[in-house]
Amino acid sequence: MGKPRQNWTAEPWNDSELLECAMVIPEAPDCATIAFRAPSGAWFDYQPGQFLTLDLPVPGGPLQRTYTISSSPSRPLSISITVKAQAGSIGTRWMLDHLKPGMKVKAHGPAGQFTFLRHPAKKYLFISAGSGMTPVMSMTTWAWDSGEMPDIVFVHAARKPSDIIFKRRLEQFASRVPGLQLHFTVEEVEPFSVWPGYRGRLSQIMLGLMAPDYLDREVFCCGPEPFMRAVREMLSSLGYDMARYHEESFAAPALTEVPVETVVPAAVSEVTFAASGKTMACDGTDTVLAVAKRVGLNIPSSCNFGLCGTCKVKKLSGEVAMVHNGGISEDEIAAGMILACCARPQGAVVMDL
Repeated sequence: MGKPRQNWTAEPWNDSELLECAMVIPEAPDCATIAFRAPSGAWFDYQPGQFLTLDLPVPGGPLQRTYTISSSPSRPLSISITVKAQAGSIGTRWMLDHLKPGMKVKAHGPAGQFTFLRHPAKKYLFISAGSGMTPVMSMTTWAWDSGEMPDIVFVHAARKPSDIIFKRRLEQFASRVPGLQLHFTVEEVEPFSVWPGYRGRLSQIMLGLMAPDYLDREVFCCGPEPFMRAVREMLSSLGYDMARYHEESFAAPALTEVPVETVVPAAVSEVTFAASGKTMACDGTDTVLAVAKRVGLNIPSSCNFGLCGTCKVKKLSGEVAMVHNGGISEDEIAAGMILACCARPQGAVVMDL
């Protein structure tokens, strides 16, 4: 039996340190939980529901991909993501095929605002589909570990029973506390198996049976965009207060057009990168991220439409036109932070890079 590690520190992990793969745990077909540790022994500080961005060494060069954290900060000695390879996936496929214990990867974050800690309530309704279960699983684990499990109705939709991630762990939670109610629905059942749950796509009738008091609950939803759109339409038509609805997705939503009058005409803007001493002229359609790449600076980025927050950087002076999708808070904007992927310089801008 090996000796326990003795190098645990009192310092929280920061993304200047590489993460070391500790375990790869199969969950479902083409799906696994990957647990990471900090080689220094640092612990992990984040909010349940946040995400990490990984630099993956795929053939052809590093690829950045964003994954929701499936573990809970109440268990801080490791951090986990649960990934499912879809048709045509590159980064996730590489991890499932090649990432082994002991290998190290660069990570950025944690980041994100999709967490129930920002929206305290007496009753919650978690709705997820597919691998969208990961952030609400993190929140549920946090609630379980806190010893004060709130009233949570957890609804999950999957293609078939074997695709339900964390089913056994959730059932273990629910069997020991009265505050967690589980409801699963599947589109098909495997041959020669018994399925006692719901069948078919999530509907208004199902929702009413699963959570009769849904109007009183704070809703958190995560899954493929078509699924979340159906949930939004369902709740809205039922008279739900959509100000209490929160969702997480890494599919690009429709961006609001930037009014023409807010964009500076071509070739009149300029970005100076103060720390590196580089300056480049640009037009009103260029982003800070694009200008940085032209002068040889690497700003970590992932979603490229203002959602994940990976490319958050400090602006020292000047104005930018920025249309984002929730990857930055108003307080951060007031403090001079921008998202490089969707911030367009308006005249002379100085960046702290």
